[in-house]
Parts: sequence; structure tokens; C-alpha cells
Amino acid sequence: MKIALGADHRGFRLKEELKQWLAARGHEAVDLGTDGAGRVDYPDYAFKVADAVAGHEADRGILICSTGIGMSIAANKVHGVRAALVGSVRLARLARGHNDSNVLCIGADVIAGTLARRIVGTWLATKFAGGRHKRRLAKIARYR
Repeated sequence: MKIALGADHRGFRLKEELKQWLAARGHEAVDLGTDGAGRVDYPDYAFKVADAVAGHEADRGILICSTGIGMSIAANKVHGVRAALVGSVRLARLARGHNDSNVLCIGADVIAGTLARRIVGTWLATKFAGGRHKRRLAKIARYR
């Protein structure tokens, strides 16, 4: 799977860790920045990843900032993106299974490396359930 990764300065270290972890599992991890721990603005990277997913340049996206909140707000501005802020394995499963999320947002200050890897692994492995959830997502997609 081709996965676009993006982070601000607070999420940089976790992004680098996940990039290596994903590659070791056979995924193509496309790093869209940031390239260091110097202060940057999270929307710049949220939009890069969201645009890559919405434009079908990547199958899915992962965004990381200190809390994941800013990244999720910014990414959801991009038409076709369903960014989910996830803090547990259960929520990762539901974000994919019920909401067909295509961008995962994680807070590096609240999620440790081991849990982040479990969340990402679950999120990538979970299939969209369809059914009643498909109808609900269609309503969201049709809204202005």
C-alpha cells in the first residue's frame, strides 16, 4: 500500500519511526515532510498529505502533530478526505470499519511508539464494512 506521511516538528520523530516500520512491512511510505525538528506550521503538511490521498497519489495518509487535532481539522478541509483522530486500537478499527477513513491522525505527545504502531497496523488491516455505513458516508459526501 502507498501511504503518504506528514508531520509538523512535534510529530517528526514519530513520523520517522513509522516510516521505517511501514517500509519494513512492505508498504511504500511517501514522506511529504517535515524534514526536521525545526518549527513549522502543521496545516502545510496536512494539506500535502490530504491532497495526495484525495488525488489518488497515495492509498492512505498518516498525519502526526502534538495532539493530532490540528492535523485532523486541516485535512478534513480537503474534499474526499475522511481524516480520523485516533487514540486507541479500537478507534482505529472503527475509523476504518465504520467511517472508511483514508487519513489517520495521531498525537505524538499522547501516543507512544508501540501504541502508534498497533494503531497504524490495525487501521491499515481493517476493511470498510459498507452497509449502513456506506449510506451515511454518502450523506456526508453530498453535503456542500
